[in-house]
Amino acid sequence: MNFLAHLWLAGPAVPMRLGAVAGDFVKGPLPAGLAPDIAAGAELHRAIDAFADRHPAFQASRARVSDARRRFAGVMVDMFYDHFLAAHWDAYHPDEPLPVFAMRQYALLNEHRHRLPEAARPVVARMSAHDWLTAYAEANTIELALDRIAARLRRPGAFVGSGEELHAHYAAFEADSARFLHEAMAFARATRARLEVS
Repeated sequence: MNFLAHLWLAGPAVPMRLGAVAGDFVKGPLPAGLAPDIAAGAELHRAIDAFADRHPAFQASRARVSDARRRFAGVMVDMFYDHFLAAHWDAYHPDEPLPVFAMRQYALLNEHRHRLPEAARPVVARMSAHDWLTAYAEANTIELALDRIAARLRRPGAFVGSGEELHAHYAAFEADSARFLHEAMAFARATRARLEVS
């Protein structure tokens, strides 16, 4: 999952939201230098990623990616699902419009930026400045984001232009994401309860 899905699945607690972002920037055993409350959010982040890897809908989405780009399928599907979450936000989070949710996340992340891993801080600044979370609702934003990821790779190969995959099977990815996201929220709620964070 990408930033929007992880922030949405983290629930309302501030440390879990911080951990939802920090989870992409820490490696190895937790707490990995994080405060214990944020480490719980990073643990949730990892649990959600593992749940996604095992989920039949996510596996079906990865299998839809062409053979030439299959090695990048996980990254691509993460971005595709953030697109569908943003595009159909009212179906998943009807009590708060996406722009309002996004602005609250940017304010929270910037207020607590000093508690995040150093590598996360410039990413949070760019995310806020360019309103990534709301922009994910547009398919062309996903294409641009994937090309930016490809540009950072030493050997991007077929990853360049991978937004084509979204358009090739748009309705199928959309159906996969709907199946996955509803079940992911139930999983996240149960995992947050296990971690004793509301």
